Amino acid sequence: MEVLETDVLVVGAGPAGLTASALLARSGVDALTLTKYGTANSPRAHITNQRAVEVLRDLGIEDQVQARALPHHQMGTQVFATSFTGQELARKMTWGAGDDRIGDYRSASPSAMCNIAQHMLEPMMLHRAVDLGADIRLHHEVVSIEDRGDHVHALVAPHNGADRFAVRAQYAIGCDGARTVVGRDGGFQFDGRTGKGNAVTVWISCDLTEHTAHRPGALFFALTPWSRDFISVWTCVEPFHEWSTIFTRPGLEIGEIDEASIAESVRAAIGSDDIPFTIKHISPWEFNHVVAAQYRRGRLFLAGDAAHRHPPANGLGSNTSIQDSYNLAWKLAAVVRGQADDSLLDSYDAERRPVGRRVVDRANQSIDDMLELFGPLGLTPGMTPDDVARRLTDLHGPDGADDRAALYHALELIDGQFNALGVELGQRYESSAVIDDGSTPPEPAGDPDLYHVASTSPGSPLPHAWLVADQRNVSTLDVCDYEAFTLIVGPAGRAWRQAAQAVALQLGVRIEAITVALGADYDDSYGAWHRIRSIAADGALLVRPDRIVAWRTPSLTASPEADLLWAVAQILGTSHHWQNPTEARR
Repeated sequence: MEVLETDVLVVGAGPAGLTASALLARSGVDALTLTKYGTANSPRAHITNQRAVEVLRDLGIEDQVQARALPHHQMGTQVFATSFTGQELARKMTWGAGDDRIGDYRSASPSAMCNIAQHMLEPMMLHRAVDLGADIRLHHEVVSIEDRGDHVHALVAPHNGADRFAVRAQYAIGCDGARTVVGRDGGFQFDGRTGKGNAVTVWISCDLTEHTAHRPGALFFALTPWSRDFISVWTCVEPFHEWSTIFTRPGLEIGEIDEASIAESVRAAIGSDDIPFTIKHISPWEFNHVVAAQYRRGRLFLAGDAAHRHPPANGLGSNTSIQDSYNLAWKLAAVVRGQADDSLLDSYDAERRPVGRRVVDRANQSIDDMLELFGPLGLTPGMTPDDVARRLTDLHGPDGADDRAALYHALELIDGQFNALGVELGQRYESSAVIDDGSTPPEPAGDPDLYHVASTSPGSPLPHAWLVADQRNVSTLDVCDYEAFTLIVGPAGRAWRQAAQAVALQLGVRIEAITVALGADYDDSYGAWHRIRSIAADGALLVRPDRIVAWRTPSLTASPEADLLWAVAQILGTSHHWQNPTEARR
């Protein structure tokens, strides 16, 4: 049997696998990506939040994605109605597009949230990864995988009938979804509960422009008590004639799904027999509340849906998957190159598993929060259209004040799903790859799920601030390089710049030192960086390749080269070769 050798085997080519493939290829790592499928054959995930778009920005495809997506300014008006042609029940401004939140979102990132279906996004990611040199083989199924101590061994079955072959790799990343072979064969354990309920997603072609263009949004909720599906959630795929719709029929059994009954539900949600539609694809699935108990076991890693499974509420699935790989790829590259100790890879579990748990918990909580809407609306399954009309007359009348107040409260409650900037951006890491400086990160004044506070506290994502370079605006995120550490210094940072050059030579890693200050090459013309940097003019801030603040010192130390050397070595897991300058001075 033929045996292919590679440094990293990526199993699966969804958002997590394609991100890993692109990043590893750009880093020059010998990697092989195998997937039993092609790219997504239906819309699936669609909400793409700012942190994920920042990764796409780093990969050089942000503009391409935004040009194809439903843009942020068209995502916000979320309508609750008895049908597309029926009576509106309420509206809510979502995804930070409302006047009360849009400033928070704009100031948090150089990248705007957008709505792009997975079957559109994945080919863009695939083409970019291939352009960067990635070896990606579609329709190649990894049927088994084993960590043999000194290497990973995988058995592969091509779907074109060719002979099976084996892969020998140093490491493998399981990006192979909920039915993960890497998780199964690697002995990974999972916490939580599967099969909490069944749902079906239906890809529909139907021109609803007349009923949506004046109130555009990423989602439309149809509440149809008289149909067999009490509620359906319509996601805009192509404005406004293609939709990906979730039906959560009470007591739904996967084996009972048939196109005829789905068509009845679609017709009820549209609210008219005169508007034609076509069902393009039907995908049953189940609600889960599951996170891997380990993200790493030996030479095997889990990322994406292989590691965390939850309902689509909050739109966190593909976003979290992309960010998993963004965290892991640079670490694998450093270890494979011999720049870092294998222990650096332990930080992937320490950093990303708490994020996965928070995401899984938040998505399931969001489903529960939605139930609060139904009480004040007073709509229940089995009501006829006349029953609904009478109920809404009561809700809108003089005796409906308490229910109206309860409805507005319920709409505020679901901010935890639809305006959750803190969940989307507020990931702070604690691990051996972050050097705690003893500071307490700032907390938002409001709900931490809803609000994000930018900070340079170690473990935090590098805050976005607009700078001026070469007569154009650039973000602080743009001045960092995924292939290097970045040392950000102020106008009195000459000693730190010299230290960065010396340490880079000693450790064999790239450290790019840049000055951000008024009048510098990266000109803090707006003063935005000055307001959030939390270091003095002679201080320094060390940023990891994944744009995470790894270490900072507020001012010049007695031994800048020794301090920086120890900090970078500590992050890379090689600090046992060097003495901690702080300890030496005691």
